[in-house]
Amino acid sequence: NLSTVSEFVLVGLSDAPQVRFLLFVLFLVIYLATMAGNILILVAIRTDARLHNPMYFFLGNLALLDILCPTVTVPKMLDALVLENKVISFPGCMLQLFFLIDAVGTEIFLLAVMAYDRYTAICHPLQYMSIVSTKLCAHLAIGTWLVGFVNSLLHTSLIFTLSFCGSNKVDQYYCDIPPVLALSCLPTYSRELVILLVAGVLGGSAFVITLISYTYILLAILSMKSSESRHKAFSTCGSHLTVVCLFYGTTICTYVRPSSTYSPRQDRIVSMLYEILTPLMNPIIYSLRNKEVQCALRRVVSQV
Repeated sequence: NLSTVSEFVLVGLSDAPQVRFLLFVLFLVIYLATMAGNILILVAIRTDARLHNPMYFFLGNLALLDILCPTVTVPKMLDALVLENKVISFPGCMLQLFFLIDAVGTEIFLLAVMAYDRYTAICHPLQYMSIVSTKLCAHLAIGTWLVGFVNSLLHTSLIFTLSFCGSNKVDQYYCDIPPVLALSCLPTYSRELVILLVAGVLGGSAFVITLISYTYILLAILSMKSSESRHKAFSTCGSHLTVVCLFYGTTICTYVRPSSTYSPRQDRIVSMLYEILTPLMNPIIYSLRNKEVQCALRRVVSQV
């Protein structure tokens, strides 16, 4: 006599009123700071002619993703903290997971594209503008968003075509793959295998491109005779490499493993790193290590 699930209940971060209020204020401030930082990056890139080049075009796409990713989960989390509204409809849960996987997947591919862009700029500086043309930039950007969309569509369809009955308690503060799979009435082994295979192939290929690009970049930097040139090259790539390490580390820990190893408490902390803290840190990392971005941001702030 099991009934089909029509809504899910998200597990909140805390049930204590005082703790909930402090968490609400903390995450609201982080979310607003994330929105402000990434919007400033977008405005600076749009209005400053010196930032109209491939590197900052891709950085603008990254800022868009850093706006989308926390917007998918944080407002619902804040709603649950202040109003204790932990219920999310079946379509709402499906859409939340779809947009989250879309944002995460697209960012993985975008970071690989950005690594290739830096490789071309450092290893082939004279041919850079002819290789990374405006047309190629547009195609690469559209390709990353399209692959992220298809990847997310596949993951979401594999999960939400399962039967859900009995418990509807999602052991996370948002709808994610491992806790939603755990609620299925049907065996999920074959679908988990497909999800891991797709994530491994797509994510692995993006990681390999990033790794190869930075291997060549490192070799090119070490072969430079001028210490000033080496410092400039390291400064250009250091911010992107920091973002890559932070994002890849947290997403691999979350998604590239069987759901049987899912740990709710640990995964809440890890998911906050790539969903909430990474979008906040990206504008800071890029602006701290890039004088052009700093100057553009100062001009935008002074105009505002």
